[in-house]
Amino acid sequence: MIELAALDMAGTTINEDGAVYRALRTAVERTGVPVAEADLQTWMGTDKREAIAALVRLGGGTPTPELVEDGYTAFREFLREAYRTTPPQAIPGVEEALAELRRRGIKVALTTGFSDDVAYPLLESLGWSTGEGGNLDAVVTSDEVPRGRPAPHMIHRAMEKTGVIDTRRVLAAGDTVVDVEAGANAGAGVVIGVLTGELTRDDFEGHPHTHVLDSVADIPSLPEARPAV
Repeated sequence: MIELAALDMAGTTINEDGAVYRALRTAVERTGVPVAEADLQTWMGTDKREAIAALVRLGGGTPTPELVEDGYTAFREFLREAYRTTPPQAIPGVEEALAELRRRGIKVALTTGFSDDVAYPLLESLGWSTGEGGNLDAVVTSDEVPRGRPAPHMIHRAMEKTGVIDTRRVLAAGDTVVDVEAGANAGAGVVIGVLTGELTRDDFEGHPHTHVLDSVADIPSLPEARPAV
């Protein structure tokens, strides 16, 4: 049985109506370079400063530190306004799934390519939190690790925060390719691609995973998530 479920946020546990995609594209295109759809998808789920730098470079620009920071500021402002006009919501069935996993003794951590100042207001708007009375055991943002996905650091940091020491007892899930790559790089025993983001089942083929599920809401039904009889 797994001991920790490390789950991505936007597109995986939270429906934010594609605002991250639009914000990232806007932040890069305002520098004067084009953004190819395939490149945008490749860099979704990663640390957003790293994503902006990579997309500027792929578009033929020069990602100076000043340009990347300016782009990241624009990304945050666009996202904040998008969330104000269309508040994010929990993906149907996810809150119940998280509660059921925790009822079974499985720790639940959220990992995200967002920085603290984006991630925590988003969680607060949903009423999600750690600590007494909260529905989460840990949150790991890009501010806490030296590299974002597909590096394994956020998942390993979630293990540190929750006291889990065996990577084979970790389930990692997300809606992007870098989510499943991070899970594999972390040595997670269960690596899941979910279809609540922009990818199809075929998009996960050729990338490391043990399952592709319609939603995080389906995780409690997995054999690996069921208590031993």
